[in-house]
Amino acid sequence: MNPKKKIPDSMPETGQPEAILKKIFGFESFRPLQKEIIGNILQKKHTLAIMPTGGGKSLCYQIPALIFDGLTIVVSPLISLMKDQVDQLTAYGVSAACLNSSLPPQDYREIMQRVRQNDIDLLYLAPETLLKDSILQLLSGLKVDCFAIDEAHCISEWGHDFRPEYRKLAEVKNKFDDAVCLALTATATPQVQEDIAGSLGLDDANTFVASFNRKNLYLDVVNKTAPLHQIINFLKHRKDESGIIYCFSRRQVDELTQDLEANGLSALPYHAGLGEAERVQNQDAFIRDEVNIIVATIAFGMGIDKPDVRFIIHHDMPKNIESYYQQIGRAGRDGLQSDCLFLFSYGDVGKIRYFINQKTDEEKAISNQHLEDLLGFVEARQCRRILLLNYFGEKFTEENCGMCDYCTGEIPDKENLTVPAQKFLSTVARTDQRFGFHHIKNILMGSKRKKILQLRHNQLSTYGIGNEFSSKQWKQLYRELMRQFVITKDADHGSIKLTPKALSILKGEKEITGIIDEEERADPVKATKSDIESLDYDQQLFGLLKECRMELARKDDVPPYVIFADTTLIEMAYYLPQSEKNLLKTHGVGSAKNQKYGGAFLEVIIDYCTQNNLQEKSKTQKRSMPKPPISRSKRHHQTGDEFNSGKSIPEIAALFGVKESTVIGHITKYIKEGHAVRKEGIRELSSLNDDNYKKVENAFQEIGVELLRPVYDAFDEQISYNELRIVQLYMMAEEQA
Repeated sequence: MNPKKKIPDSMPETGQPEAILKKIFGFESFRPLQKEIIGNILQKKHTLAIMPTGGGKSLCYQIPALIFDGLTIVVSPLISLMKDQVDQLTAYGVSAACLNSSLPPQDYREIMQRVRQNDIDLLYLAPETLLKDSILQLLSGLKVDCFAIDEAHCISEWGHDFRPEYRKLAEVKNKFDDAVCLALTATATPQVQEDIAGSLGLDDANTFVASFNRKNLYLDVVNKTAPLHQIINFLKHRKDESGIIYCFSRRQVDELTQDLEANGLSALPYHAGLGEAERVQNQDAFIRDEVNIIVATIAFGMGIDKPDVRFIIHHDMPKNIESYYQQIGRAGRDGLQSDCLFLFSYGDVGKIRYFINQKTDEEKAISNQHLEDLLGFVEARQCRRILLLNYFGEKFTEENCGMCDYCTGEIPDKENLTVPAQKFLSTVARTDQRFGFHHIKNILMGSKRKKILQLRHNQLSTYGIGNEFSSKQWKQLYRELMRQFVITKDADHGSIKLTPKALSILKGEKEITGIIDEEERADPVKATKSDIESLDYDQQLFGLLKECRMELARKDDVPPYVIFADTTLIEMAYYLPQSEKNLLKTHGVGSAKNQKYGGAFLEVIIDYCTQNNLQEKSKTQKRSMPKPPISRSKRHHQTGDEFNSGKSIPEIAALFGVKESTVIGHITKYIKEGHAVRKEGIRELSSLNDDNYKKVENAFQEIGVELLRPVYDAFDEQISYNELRIVQLYMMAEEQA
């Protein structure tokens, strides 16, 4: 037997995890909880690790595997994910292999022989493969030190991706008495955590729950009005960036892919209706950067570990919060900012309810609860992270996350909608709750359509009393009434039905507030940057390094990120290392990768620096911060310029067809970017008396002029956000003067 070489001879005996992290993987420090989990495993204590997607779960068993004498078995449900991890580990110089049905017989036999010879550190297996008698017999004669179960939520019937074969893993685990068991998942509610531990017999396991907060993901929920237009508008700012668009059906995937291609965008489809060869080919094209966009059903994504996915779009509604969280988790695994756009419509809710109704009563109860939880997230008018993290048992206490549509002010303030709601509900009642939205809207707007005249609905008292709203605004009011369960929609005929809440509003016993006139948001507003993104790196050199990476990736037949991640190239393009010693200080450059690829990148850097007379920078040298980026949306620039030219806020609102509060928001954003504005014409907009105005000013001076919510709370919600924004804007303009 030829014993495997575990770690390089030069590796120190003490502090082995830290030394391996730097020497093999090229990372300076552990991510949250990685060190604690690794320490627990090395002490042979069973472990349940709940860590977010992109949180570094893999290192928690990969580093112990390099320290243990015996084999580490990794159970993973997806063949493509196994291959991806093995490719990356091989690039790091680690001995890893996988056994699954996709391997040619000769390769399969060769890997089994290597396992017998103790020549492999990590062996990846699908649960179905592990349960085979031939594999169990192979492993029974070996020393197994660690038994890692990835995607452990698959073992729970309360999880979003239950797989019956996972239930059998507990029996296999018990066959390896000396092996420590590690169960890992990225999406587990407290209930699912308990189910995982009970099913695997890990009641005595130490549980580690990392924060579910992915700070680099911008969360945006938008009403789905014209999805193709909205998506193309979103993508036009993301040329050459990688992203995934999730659709509900195969047909929708195919249609959207064709529409994107017709608009000059690089996209491929992925769904179960395609042949296996085509699916593999399309997935490979995506992870190798040969195509920018994958349009997919939920079948896509679990099998990839591509770190530079810059956006996720939900064209249709996912089934539950776990699915949503897992899918957006495929973006920004490298820690760089990424956007998550959710196009929401109540039509999608109806589709999901239809499929829920086909299930058994028990499954129906679970699925309905999952859907209600997701609707609560979508419909909330508060920081997206509060509800999302609360779902996973985590309390989010920050006042403003700065990375969701609510906290960046992209969701407008609520307004009193009682009067238009009464008009709408009264029309529904007067037509005996027999018609859908379009007919009700046509009555309110005084339409002379044949159907209205035939039914004599032009003689109703509400006929033509709704011309203060456009069709789009009435549609938004309708959605708001649906959202607040004032009305419901008949599943069979689509007619609108009144709820008891509607009767209270009609009688004047209850008011309703909400949002209409929501502007189409061209792009999310980003408020924070990671440390690596704050580097004012050389963009031209970064492009050359990406070209070098692509050439090496094609030569080695691996995805580009297996060579080096974008974060590594960004550091190279900033610090300009021109020696092997300094290149090794770069994030993500370990000894094996440096030996294999370092020379090619050094050659590019040295040649570029020579041509441009640039010197390398020390990693201790103070970083130069880039200039604040100009927002992708230009409307607030136009608004600020119009205001400074002398136009009043009401005049600008009329010019752009928006509310005055929207204009105030745009001018505030304009100031925050460093532009000065005149203060004349702002104070006059406030309807507060002098005493109350002064009190609000004092509150801002005490709390800070940047934050609205604490001031709103300080006045017990008695002074509207619109009034607060006027005072805030005036004070900001005074400071700029």
